[in-house]
Amino acid sequence: GKEVCSLRGHSGSVFSVAFSPDGKTLASGSSDKTVKLWDLSGGTPVEKGTLKGHSEAVSSVAWNHDGSLLASGSEDGTVRLWTPDGQEKGTLRGHSAAVNSVAFSPDSKYVASGSGEFGKSDNSVRIWEVATGKEVCSLTGTIASW
Repeated sequence: GKEVCSLRGHSGSVFSVAFSPDGKTLASGSSDKTVKLWDLSGGTPVEKGTLKGHSEAVSSVAWNHDGSLLASGSEDGTVRLWTPDGQEKGTLRGHSAAVNSVAFSPDSKYVASGSGEFGKSDNSVRIWEVATGKEVCSLTGTIASW
């Protein structure tokens, strides 16, 4: 493959990227505690917004099935939900360690978040109802011995 372009704008390492379902927007999450949205619909990609709200690095970003909602997971232990124009729709709290991964269910009714950090006891997957922001269930693991 050939590099098409390079998007620069974060002041820290980029940990996660996700294309919107229509391919017109790219979300990127960074150690600078922000999510950036990039407009890819024209000939030249353009930064279209910076989403601020996390107090630690953003480790994961994911779009729902129709691109109407973006989830971001952070080392601050929260999941934030955003509209494509950058408005925060809610914060999901319940993890006691960094959120390393987020994903929507195929119908977008739920968002799952995976958490865990060396030396902390969370190590769980939590499933949240998007409409209410309530935790539906928690799947808990243990710390592996090496």
